[in-house]
Amino acid sequence: MGRAGARRLTTALGGAERTRVIVLLASVLALSSADASTVGASATPLRHALGISNTDIGLLVTVTSLVAALASLPFGVLADRVRRTWTLAAAIVVWGGAMIWSATVGTFGELLVTRLLLGGVTAAAGPLVASLVGDYFAASERGRIYGYILAGELAGAGVGFAVTGDIAALSWRAAFVVLALPAFALAWLIFRLPEPVRGGRHTLVAVNATREGVEPDGEVDQATDAQRLARERGVEPDPVLLRAGDPRRMGLLAATRYVLHVKTNVILIVASAGGYYFLAGVQTFGVEFVTRQYGIDQALGTLVLLVVGAGGVAGVLTGGSLGDLLLRRGRLTGRILVSAVSATVAVAVFVPAIFTRSAVTALPYITFATFALSAQNPPLDAARLDIMPALLWGRAEGVRTFLRTLAQATAPVVFGGVSDYVFGGGRAGLQWTFMLMLLPLSASAYFLFKARKTYPRDVATAAAAAAGSGPTREPLLAQPT
Repeated sequence: MGRAGARRLTTALGGAERTRVIVLLASVLALSSADASTVGASATPLRHALGISNTDIGLLVTVTSLVAALASLPFGVLADRVRRTWTLAAAIVVWGGAMIWSATVGTFGELLVTRLLLGGVTAAAGPLVASLVGDYFAASERGRIYGYILAGELAGAGVGFAVTGDIAALSWRAAFVVLALPAFALAWLIFRLPEPVRGGRHTLVAVNATREGVEPDGEVDQATDAQRLARERGVEPDPVLLRAGDPRRMGLLAATRYVLHVKTNVILIVASAGGYYFLAGVQTFGVEFVTRQYGIDQALGTLVLLVVGAGGVAGVLTGGSLGDLLLRRGRLTGRILVSAVSATVAVAVFVPAIFTRSAVTALPYITFATFALSAQNPPLDAARLDIMPALLWGRAEGVRTFLRTLAQATAPVVFGGVSDYVFGGGRAGLQWTFMLMLLPLSASAYFLFKARKTYPRDVATAAAAAAGSGPTREPLLAQPT
C-alpha cells in the first residue's frame, strides 16, 4: 500500500524529481507549524511544570514570531543573492538544535530564550520557500503546487496538536525532542536539492506534460498566465514602478519601498495578516478551547482537531487548483476571487461553531470553516508571484513575512490576555475571545475584494518589468530618462 501510494503521488505531482522538491518544501513548513502548535498543545503541562498562565503561553509564541519577523528581512535578501537550498539547510540544522535546547530548560525565562533563537532561524522558511517555488515550477500551476506545499504546513500543525500533544501529556520535554530529531535528516535532504535557475525560466516540467510557454529545450516563457492575460487585454502598467531601477542593484530599503508601492501587494499583506492572526490564536489555544467548550478530554480534543485539519488540507488543495483553473479560463482576477470568497465563508461558518456546546454539532462547522480558511492561502501565494519581478521574489516575501508576522505575533498574547483579563478566563473567556477575533478575519475578506481592482495593473507592471530581463542580465526595470 505504501509503494502504491508513493506511485500515485509521484504521478499526481508530475514525476519523481518534482515530488521530491514538493515533499521537502512541504516538510519545511510542516516542521515550523508543528513547533508552533506544540506550544499550544503542551499548554497545560507547561503551566503545571513552570507555574505560568495563558498570557505566558501566548508570550512564548509571540516572542518567537516577533524575532521571526525581524529575521525574515535579512533572509529575504539572502533568498535573492545566495544559494537558497544550502542556506535553508543550514537554518534547519540550527533549528533542530534550538528545539533540543528547549527540552532541557528548567525555568520559563530559559524557555523564552530558546524561543528567541528558534524564531530567528524559522524565519528562513518563508522567503526561501517562496523564491524556490517560483523558480522550480511554472506560473500556470503555482496555485496547485502551493496547495500541496501548504498541506504540509497543516499536516505539521496536526502533528503538533495530536502526536506531540499526546506525548506532552506524559512529558513536554519529550515533545520538543520528537520534533528536533527529524530536522537534521530534513536539513541533509534539502542540502542535496539542486539550486534552480533564477527568474522562473527553467522550471521542472511534469512528466508527459505539454504546457503553453515551454520550449523544446525546457525553457519557460517567464511571463505568468495572469501577466499574459493583462498584456492581451491592454492593461497599462504603472509608469512610476517601471522607473524604479534594476532589482539586482536594489538594497533592502529600496526593495522594501518598491514592494510597498505595489498596491495589491500591500492589500494582500493586510488580508494575509488577518487570516494568520486568527490561525495563530487557534494553534495556541485550539485544543484548550475544544476541550472546555465541548466537555471532552485532551486526547479526544486532539482527535477532533485532526479531523478539522483534514478539512484544512482539502481546502488548500482545492483553493490552489480552483484559482489556477479560473486563470486558465481567462478570469484574470480568479486567484483573488477564490481567496476573497473563501475568507467570507470562513467567517460565516465559524460563528455557529464557536457558540455550540456539542462536539458532534460543532465538528461539521469547524471542519468546513477550516476548509474555507485554508483555501484562501495557495491562490494568494501564487498571486503574489504574479505581481512581483522574479528577481525580487525573496525580498518581497521577506517584507511580507515581516509585516504579516508582526501582526501574527501579537495574536497568542492578545488571545491569552483578552481571555484572562477581559472575559474572565475559563471556557466563556475563550469562547468570547474567539468570537471577538473574527473581526480581523472579516477585515481580511473585505480587503481581498478590494484587491480585485488593483491586481490587473500590478500584474501588467510585473509583466512589463519581466520583458526587460533576460539571460544577458539587461536591466529588469526601465531606468529614468
